[in-house]
Amino acid sequence: MRWLFLLLLVLNVFYYIWHQQEAPLRAKDVTPLSLYRGSQQDIRLLSEAPDVAKDKSKVAPVESGCLFLGGFTRQDVAQGLERRLTGMDVKFQPLPRGSAESAGYWLRVAPESRRWLDDLQLINLSKEFNELKHKIMSCEGVAPIE
Repeated sequence: MRWLFLLLLVLNVFYYIWHQQEAPLRAKDVTPLSLYRGSQQDIRLLSEAPDVAKDKSKVAPVESGCLFLGGFTRQDVAQGLERRLTGMDVKFQPLPRGSAESAGYWLRVAPESRRWLDDLQLINLSKEFNELKHKIMSCEGVAPIE
């Protein structure tokens, strides 16, 4: 039994040495991405893409959605937002506190005043009012409020 163990041990040593003699594995050659894409090597943001709306012959249609601001649980915070929007000459309409899907206090910004509230203004308002959320939804409701 000892001889069988020694024979297997010697065979394992030879097997190990034999595998060490082989050439080491080479890393797979990867073709650079620049060869695949050609002239489109750079990454462009959507804001850097050519704007179709700037072309006067292709005027973008007016967005049909209304901007809703709010989601406040307390009425005094919603009134603070109303005062802030009034100071910015933004026309709005407070919505009644309704069902579970529209829980909280919300304001609907008039479509003509929506141009005053760009992304930068919304970011500044969300810093000032911590709970502020904004949604763009259809201006007409599904059913009239009764």
